[in-house]
Amino acid sequence: TVVAEGGTSLSGGQRQRISIARAVLRDPRILILDEATSQVDAESEDLINTAITEFGAGRTTLVIAHRLSTVLAADRIVVMDAGRIVATGRHEELLASCAAYQRIARTQLNMA
Repeated sequence: TVVAEGGTSLSGGQRQRISIARAVLRDPRILILDEATSQVDAESEDLINTAITEFGAGRTTLVIAHRLSTVLAADRIVVMDAGRIVATGRHEELLASCAAYQRIARTQLNMA
C-alpha cells in the first residue's frame, strides 16, 4: 500500500491498526485504547482483540468501546448510561444483574 503524507491514502481501519501497532511497540505499562476496533471488519476485530488480550497480560489495559465483542474477556467492564456508571463486573455478572447491559447484549450479541 502506498502511504501518502499523513496517512491520507489509508482507510480508517488501516489507520487504526497502525495506531495500535505503534502503541504496542512502545511497550507501555498502561495501555489505553479508545474505540480501537470501530472501523475494522469482523475478522480484523477478532485478530485485534486476541492480540490486545495477549499483549495486555501483566499490564493495565483500559479499553473504551461501544462494541461488547471488544470487551467480553475484560476483567472488569464498566457500564455507563447517560454519562453515569450504572454497573461494573465481568460479562457473565452483568448479564445476570444489569438491565442496560442485557439490552446491549441482546442487540449486539444476538442473545434471546
